[in-house]
Amino acid sequence: MAKIADIEDRSYWHKTAKSVPLPTQAIIGGRQVDARSGKRFATINPATGETLADIVEGDATDVDDAVTSARRSFDAGHWRNQSPLARKRVLLKLAELLNAEQQQLAAMESLDMGKLVRDAAGNDIPTAINILQWHAEEVDKTYDEVAPLPVGNVGLIRRVPLGVVGAVVPWNFPLNMAIWKCAPALAAGNSVVLKPAEQSPLTALRFAQLALEAGLPEGVLNVVPGFGETAGQALGRHMDVDCLAFTGSTAVGKMFLRYAGDSNLKQVWLECGGKSPVVVFEDCEDLETAADQVVSGILYNQGQVCSAGSRLIVQDSIRARFLDLLTERMAQYRPGDPLDPQSRLGAMVEAKHAANVMRYIEAGCREATLVAGGNAVTVNGRGSFIEPTIFSDVRPDAVIAREEIFGPVLAVLGFADEAEAIALANDSVYGLGASVWTDNLSRAHRVSEQIVAGVVGVNVVDPVNPAIPFGGFRQSGSGRDLSRHAAEKYTALKTTWIRFKN
Repeated sequence: MAKIADIEDRSYWHKTAKSVPLPTQAIIGGRQVDARSGKRFATINPATGETLADIVEGDATDVDDAVTSARRSFDAGHWRNQSPLARKRVLLKLAELLNAEQQQLAAMESLDMGKLVRDAAGNDIPTAINILQWHAEEVDKTYDEVAPLPVGNVGLIRRVPLGVVGAVVPWNFPLNMAIWKCAPALAAGNSVVLKPAEQSPLTALRFAQLALEAGLPEGVLNVVPGFGETAGQALGRHMDVDCLAFTGSTAVGKMFLRYAGDSNLKQVWLECGGKSPVVVFEDCEDLETAADQVVSGILYNQGQVCSAGSRLIVQDSIRARFLDLLTERMAQYRPGDPLDPQSRLGAMVEAKHAANVMRYIEAGCREATLVAGGNAVTVNGRGSFIEPTIFSDVRPDAVIAREEIFGPVLAVLGFADEAEAIALANDSVYGLGASVWTDNLSRAHRVSEQIVAGVVGVNVVDPVNPAIPFGGFRQSGSGRDLSRHAAEKYTALKTTWIRFKN
């Protein structure tokens, strides 16, 4: 494990990035395999435009192999029939192996999607490991139920694993999102087929390699890299997948619902888009801290976060002052080399996505006032980077106020009173996250109760913890990740009614 002083050194991270072995093969049935078609695709470093590796491109045939392997392992009971304590020990061993490779995994994610290595190493990778440990520890602490039936009857109510779980995860937090899905599904005794995003498959593949090393039986965790329209669709339509968990855009989430209807009516759990409001009232006493959190909330991971606070709704009486605080702080976030721990803003995940974000910025320039940023830039003449961007005087019906941009772009709206603030916050097809800033306790309760969002932070932006369920309402999806409630997605209630003679 590197010393903290080394981690602050840019040369350490560049050396680590050059030396880390990059996994390129699918994991099916406990083996590293090529695609049956022989196809591969390039995974690109968006900070430089360079090809990192050629990854196996799985399609429907490979997905079928993986599902068959998962079904075989589930039916054989090699994993689901192990005691909760035994499953816990394997998952904790996996967490230990991941922990031993934190720096390598952080460098891998920085290379793969342009994420700041300081964020990957300081937050994302440790958080993913913590979530895995949390679900591992939960395994042998979950009780079943006995129903209150008449004398002579016993009603046993148990949560049982569903069988084969398909998981399709996004590119923005590759290892985190894989563990958000896989940890509770595996802890419950399911077998899993994971399809990582084609933009950032590396850490998911390494995760599966380490799972085998930790003692997970062959076929229990399979990883098939590939594209959404082929491998992802095949997983969604497969007749032998019992449950599909997805994190990504709302448009693709709707496709998975259709795939389930066209196939076997598999359960589908969606964590989709967001346009999270951050409401700042004039009675917020610490506007400096509020501004710090608003800026970090929209710039973390370059704004490529589904729950990013991308709509700032600030009371008219303090709007000018608060905008000054934001502009001052945004100026400190300049795009830089993601492998340099001193950089404050990394690259967008790919050139295609960066171009899409710039189209939203162009729309914002037509319909609002550009306060800061607004430009695509390069670092050392290369890469896909975008400046931190603020728009003010944004109308509620503006494109930048309604659509998920998924970039470092903040839309600022004003309000006069509490009723208008709540109406603006709820004026969205989404309902994932929200934040309310006030020092009035009654207002904090009142407003957070009325905002339609799965997670509302009061005087905090985008809080995440393994013990707290994460998910949303409306077109932000269904079901919850994290906490004990995550297991509900990957299990079913089974009742056994026993009648006996007295």
